Amino acid sequence: MSGTFVGMPAFPKAAREAVADPTLRRNLRHATHTIRAKRAAAVAEVSDWAALREAGKQIKDHTLRHLDRYLVQLEEAVTAAGGTVHWAADADEANRIVTRLVKETGESEVVKVKSMATQEIGLNEALEAEGVRAYETDLAELIVQLGRDRPSHILVPAIHRNRGEIRDIFRAEMGAWGRPAPEGLTDTPAELAEAARLHLREKFLRAKVGISGANFMVAETGTLVVVESEGNGRMCLTLPETLISVVGIEKIVPTWRDLEVFLQTLPRSSTAERMNPYTSMWTGAGGGAAGEGDGPRTFHLVLLDNGRTDTLADEVGRQALRCIRCSACLNVCPVYERAGGHAYGSVYPGPIGAILSPQLRGTGSEIDASLPYASSLCGACYEVCPVAIDIPEVLVHLRERVVEGGPVTRAGNRVVLKPAKGHAAERAAMRAAGWAFARPGVLRAGQRLASRTRGLHPRTLPGPGRAWSATRDLPAVPAEPFRDWWQRTNGGATEGRTAK
Repeated sequence: MSGTFVGMPAFPKAAREAVADPTLRRNLRHATHTIRAKRAAAVAEVSDWAALREAGKQIKDHTLRHLDRYLVQLEEAVTAAGGTVHWAADADEANRIVTRLVKETGESEVVKVKSMATQEIGLNEALEAEGVRAYETDLAELIVQLGRDRPSHILVPAIHRNRGEIRDIFRAEMGAWGRPAPEGLTDTPAELAEAARLHLREKFLRAKVGISGANFMVAETGTLVVVESEGNGRMCLTLPETLISVVGIEKIVPTWRDLEVFLQTLPRSSTAERMNPYTSMWTGAGGGAAGEGDGPRTFHLVLLDNGRTDTLADEVGRQALRCIRCSACLNVCPVYERAGGHAYGSVYPGPIGAILSPQLRGTGSEIDASLPYASSLCGACYEVCPVAIDIPEVLVHLRERVVEGGPVTRAGNRVVLKPAKGHAAERAAMRAAGWAFARPGVLRAGQRLASRTRGLHPRTLPGPGRAWSATRDLPAVPAEPFRDWWQRTNGGATEGRTAK
């Protein structure tokens, strides 16, 4: 996976820098609290939400267990409908396929509807290297592109920007990318949206190639589905003569009946709407050779693996592939709210990014080894997830992998990871604890020694432990170990009679 933000430090350092930015924290707090409250109200309207959540989980788990069969069924259905399917094992192969397809059309520019898969593989940069310019058409993605920025949220990539910053970006940068911003542009939402509409309209009308992702793919018919709120996706999917969709292999659902569940849970969990304003669906090529029909004349589907099969091989971690990219976990996460999305060093920020990125990319880099620790393990992310991904469970699982190493699947091969550097003290402490807990006499002696010397205990831990105790109070050691109290009071019975 090539989606690492080059030059980004590991999460602890990046988070410290982000927390020191009061404007960023104010923007994040306002946005996440607003979305969080609206989502809670939208979900409360549905009496069978728990059943829908469980149904989504079971559909995804069933699909992942039989992914090979459903992917073949999807390929056959897309091909029968006039589309062409390409298989990409990694980011480089996907970029080569898309670049070749664009250059074969003779075009030097493309319009894009928001796609995290193309951000994951660095498609825009790959196209630019070959002389092809990609224009983002989602409003938030347009802000990020014009500002030479990086996305910081799954649903609202420019969540870290306020209206004044967006106005300044439009004024300074729109002219270099096409139609300039109107004179006297203010920071009112209506004027900003109108400036973006006018800027993008000329690109929609002249573009011959569109690039998209997909929220879902229906195996039984070969239908792809994109849900969005602005209508830009509808323009990208219908006006160009050639459409290229890059989609992760986990986005598949078996049937239309299965899709019904997610069309209820996704909008409420993401935008807090009862249904998405725009739900676009297409099957194969629509225009036909003579162009009488609707939609593009040529359709290509690029199915992207890029670490997903390796993730599927992990019995604990594979549940991350259930994700439908709703972003609900980001909006309730106390860590994300304070640190923002850039600190995660990936196009997948927040709690889901903390478990997905280290599995897709591995834990070999300093950034990815730090991501499983970017959480307080409060469990709020699990409570709001519409497909019941137990993110805390996966975080703990990945922390164990970072500290202990062990067997994992990489590029389809079973390999043994070495423990990450910097965790020697932690491993030694855990081994010492395991040795003591396996020997009751040693444990009892240690507890008594700790109780009798409690007055000498420091308020902070020395050495590497200082990082832990710098933000936490050390638990107070009781005056008497529990086992001694139990024996002395006969399980509390003697103490109870004395009290009477």
